[in-house]
This record gives sequence, structure tokens and C-alpha cells, in this order.
Amino acid sequence: MSNKNNHPTDRPRVVYSEFGSSEAPEALERATPDLPPNQQNVRVQTTRAGRKGKTVTVITGFQTKPETLNTLLKQLKTQCGTGGTVKDDSIEIQGDHKQKILQILLQAGYKAKISGG
Repeated sequence: MSNKNNHPTDRPRVVYSEFGSSEAPEALERATPDLPPNQQNVRVQTTRAGRKGKTVTVITGFQTKPETLNTLLKQLKTQCGTGGTVKDDSIEIQGDHKQKILQILLQAGYKAKISGG
């Protein structure tokens, strides 16, 4: 006895969906505004919290696409000669490079300031 509704190529039948169609995952993605650098207020600070005593320079306040962040991260890592990563719309660079990163960001056109102590 074959059941036509259980064919492997058929999509699962949704009985109830509170928030519209589940076929549009792009509608659930958060819109990231891609502002030009001169309209972004970026903060540069160093921290050691939660990093086993290691100092990390954190740059926050970006309002841009992840691709732009990755390009900037690569440039900062190269010019500082150290490692780093992108986490939650912020860039983390290993070590204390506040002044150097501030100069690089200002030259790139960002409105950057040093934050914290």
C-alpha cells in the first residue's frame, strides 16, 4: 500500500505556523546597515576580562556587512603583526594595539575614539 503524501521528494507538511511561511529564511536574518566609514562611531578599547589574563584590543560600533569587517580584520592583523577575529559585529585583535589601530581606523575614514581605561 503506497501513500502518495509520504514520497521522499515531498517537503514536510506544515500543520500550523504562527509567523508566516518557513520557506523564507532570508526574512528572518537581521538587516545590517552598511554605512560608509565616516558615518560610523567606532570605539577602540583593551580588555583582559574572560581571556585568562591575555590583553585583547576590541573594536566595537561597526555598522557594516561581515565581508567588510573581515577585510578590515585582515588589514589590522597584518599591520599589527598579530592574530585576531570577528565576534558579534566587533573585531578583536590580540595584544594592546589601541594607538596603532586608532591611527589605522582614522586613516581609513572611520570616526574612531579610544574608550575605557
